[in-house]
This record gives sequence, structure tokens and C-alpha cells, in this order.
Amino acid sequence: MEKFVSLTALAAPYEPANVDTDQIIPARFLKFPRKDGYGQFLFHDLAEDPDFVLNREPYREAKILVASRNFGCGSSREGAAYAFHDRGFRSVIAPSFGDIFYNNCLKNGIVPVRLSEQECADLRALLAKSPGTQLTVDLVSQEVKEPGGKAHRFTVDSFYREMLLKGVDELGLTLSLLPEIEAFERAYAAEPGSGQML
Repeated sequence: MEKFVSLTALAAPYEPANVDTDQIIPARFLKFPRKDGYGQFLFHDLAEDPDFVLNREPYREAKILVASRNFGCGSSREGAAYAFHDRGFRSVIAPSFGDIFYNNCLKNGIVPVRLSEQECADLRALLAKSPGTQLTVDLVSQEVKEPGGKAHRFTVDSFYREMLLKGVDELGLTLSLLPEIEAFERAYAAEPGSGQML
């Protein structure tokens, strides 16, 4: 997985609420094995409309999406996160997410950011008024920064935050802690009454 420390990139606004994973990637495309290329299926049925936001300049180059509440709800398809990843998105900002989509983003190197309804509405309005605006998603400070310097705080679970900062998956992060795990096991086994043999 690619590291995510801080990203400054073009952002696109996406207004609809309750966007489900079938809208993000229709089920008929999930039969393909995991490989690069899922990006072509992102919002496939909506993208047939030439006025769809991600078809328009400059938004077609966006790496950050600012969405509305309950984004990624519906069925559990990891393909939805694959589609965002392969299209080049590194962060999705919304007031709330479908739980499975949220976790799939984290596991695929995409930072899902929860901000308030008002903060998201204000950011979408800024992006619509000034196309080409870049936002910064800083995982170290856990802030989304506007060009003028205004910052919006967010939090990411510390385990997943560390995983993203190091660019490793769950197993990789656990293995990076192996010396500490082994030291704990030795210390525990040495305790009287632990029932462990050295």
C-alpha cells in the first residue's frame, strides 16, 4: 500500500446523499478479479451523462471527493474502494459513511474523512464556486486545510492511521511490531505463575 502522510490535490464536489455502493460500482463489474483497472467502473452508470461532475474539467483530475451524508452505504463491496483507488482518489470527505465502505477505504490506502454536514456543505460550495480548488488532507495533524488556511479537524482510528502513514497493510503493521510482541511474550512467560515454559 502507498503511504499517505499529506495530500494537496484538486477536489471535486458531489452533492447527492445516500450514495450506495451499487452506484459507486455496479454489481456486474465485480466478477473481475482484483487488478488495476477498476477505476474505469467508478460511477459507471452515472458517468454516461456528459454533465456528471467527474466528466467535467477540472474535476476529472480530482484526487479528493467531498460528498454528502451516508456515502458508500449499501452492500459490502470492496470493489467500491478499488474503483476509487484505481481512479486515483486518495481521500473521500463526507459527514458519514457506510461502515464497510469506510473500512474498505482504509484497507486500500484511501483516507475517509468525517466532517460535519455544514463543513462538507461549505467545502462543496467552495469547490463548485471555484473549480480547480485544491484541498490538503493531512493525516499527521488530522486536518483538512482550505487554500486560505482554514482547517477542519478529523480523527482516524490510531491503528489504521499508523498503517496509512507507514504504507503497510494490517499484517504488515502487526509484523512491524514483532520485536515488541516477542519481548512481551518473553516477559510474560518469565512471570511466576504464568504457566508458560521458557
